[in-house]
Amino acid sequence: MASNLDYLDPALIPLEDKVKAYLEAEEDLRKAIVESKSLPNSAASEAQANQAFDHRPATGSFDQHTDEVEQRIQNLQDDLQLLRQEIIGMLPSRNEFVKVNLGYGPSRVGAFTVDHGDAASAAEPRYELRIVH
Repeated sequence: MASNLDYLDPALIPLEDKVKAYLEAEEDLRKAIVESKSLPNSAASEAQANQAFDHRPATGSFDQHTDEVEQRIQNLQDDLQLLRQEIIGMLPSRNEFVKVNLGYGPSRVGAFTVDHGDAASAAEPRYELRIVH
């Protein structure tokens, strides 16, 4: 019975907080990617509306929104990579799941060895973060 309650261990709270932050950043990245894919459609409809009203953009103006979305995507990818490495560093073991409490019962997080098939990966193992929630 005690093993089923291991995920309630207070020592796992920092790991749980990192995993929650990782999942939130992953969701933000998905939303930003969806927004970036819809930008060409919104730009086309905006151009069509401007043309209908014989309206030109102000001199020197340019579309910053596309650049901002691309920059946000890059920042989120960097944040995810950093969080991924921090979580892997916090895990007590490799190649097995650790039960954590993400607020709705036991979830699992683990770092598993990934084989890339080259000589460099044999010298230094690479780990893939897996979260089951």
